[in-house]
Amino acid sequence: MTAITINFNNVLKLSDDQFYQLCRDNPDVKFERNAFGELIIMSPTGGETGKCNASMTADFIIWNRQTKLGEVFDSSTCFKLPNGSDRSPDVSWIKLERWNALTSKQREKFPPIAPDFVLELMSPSDSLSETQAKMQEYMNAGVKLGWLIDRKTRRVEIYRQGQQKEVLESPTSLSGKDILPGFVLDLLFV
Repeated sequence: MTAITINFNNVLKLSDDQFYQLCRDNPDVKFERNAFGELIIMSPTGGETGKCNASMTADFIIWNRQTKLGEVFDSSTCFKLPNGSDRSPDVSWIKLERWNALTSKQREKFPPIAPDFVLELMSPSDSLSETQAKMQEYMNAGVKLGWLIDRKTRRVEIYRQGQQKEVLESPTSLSGKDILPGFVLDLLFV
């Protein structure tokens, strides 16, 4: 099953509060919203993708608990990006001082902030071109580092602010370098 995009704009344009309420009223459905206001209904992942995503999220949590540099978010967290879209990366991280600069009300709903780091793990149902466009949207929003991991092809695309995309074939690990100091994700292949 692939993601479904629905355009209600000629009928109804949802405000941020209405979109938030739609998500709250339908907790079994994962919604995103693109910059055009179109709703995207995301399909659930399969077991292997979910297992890999949980394992990678745990690696980020363990690193972050040791460094105390920021906050880690799972794939259920939706962020309000500067272009108006509402996106839920599979794993994301925000520097602590940026997160703490938000009000408690902003942190409670869909935080109006672009994460410093995002990771998208391809599922069999994901479209590569759509996920690459989503990664570019993150970069345009101010994300500093992004990893697009395709388990099937063992290919990783690395997105860095202000730089050309880097493509790695079958890497064994990824380094967070200056954005995620000391973090190394072992892939072997997730």
